[in-house]
Amino acid sequence: MKTPRWIKRLGSSLIIGGQAVTAAAKGHFNASDLTDQLMEAGPASFLIVLITGVSAGTVFNIQVAAELSKQGLGSEVGGLLAIGLAREIAPLLTATLLTGKVATAYAAQLGTMKVTEQIDAITMLKTDPVEYLVVPRLIAMIVMAPLQCLLFFSVALWSGQVSSTAFYSIPPNIFWNSVKSWIAISDLPFMLIKAVVFGLQIAVIACGWGLTTRGGAKEVGTSTTGAVVMTLLTVSLMDVVLTKVLFG
Repeated sequence: MKTPRWIKRLGSSLIIGGQAVTAAAKGHFNASDLTDQLMEAGPASFLIVLITGVSAGTVFNIQVAAELSKQGLGSEVGGLLAIGLAREIAPLLTATLLTGKVATAYAAQLGTMKVTEQIDAITMLKTDPVEYLVVPRLIAMIVMAPLQCLLFFSVALWSGQVSSTAFYSIPPNIFWNSVKSWIAISDLPFMLIKAVVFGLQIAVIACGWGLTTRGGAKEVGTSTTGAVVMTLLTVSLMDVVLTKVLFG
């Protein structure tokens, strides 16, 4: 029985990821490209994270605060929002946004370089394509994913407070006191751990799918789509494991 291509590509991506992590640990990477990749994964994506964070915090309150207020539990809205954001919503939604914005760019860029034989040219120049192309992208995602997650969390929590005060007359001090009493000291570090793992997954799979592209221009689009689908699937599965390990 022939092994499905997606399984082969996933295996290749894991090998490429292992090589990239090893090279990064040794300090072997293309420093000139790192700044561009940090910009791509960071400031260039801030606006998307910002807008989604505001929407998420507001929508959560519209759905939850109204019900809690009816039951006389309006004072607990802030804590419930903080717990939901830190443990699940912020890292998962941030990973989804970065998959759509950054993973597509990585897969398309490397896929185009592969089919136009630029990767072969880099290899002929005795340069390791993993060190030159993958490692800067991997470092950028590991650094920026937790920062983006923290931004999402902060903005969503702030918008939750503003909307709960505006729509349901919950005083800001009541909201923030609830946040302090509900959220545990470990919640934020665990949230950032999730974000780092998701960032690593996004970089490894997107770059792996890009470097294993073959054929012509049409295959670049297929690879990009495949990278996004595989990233979202693996992030969802990893989320279950991390939630059980960190919060179970």
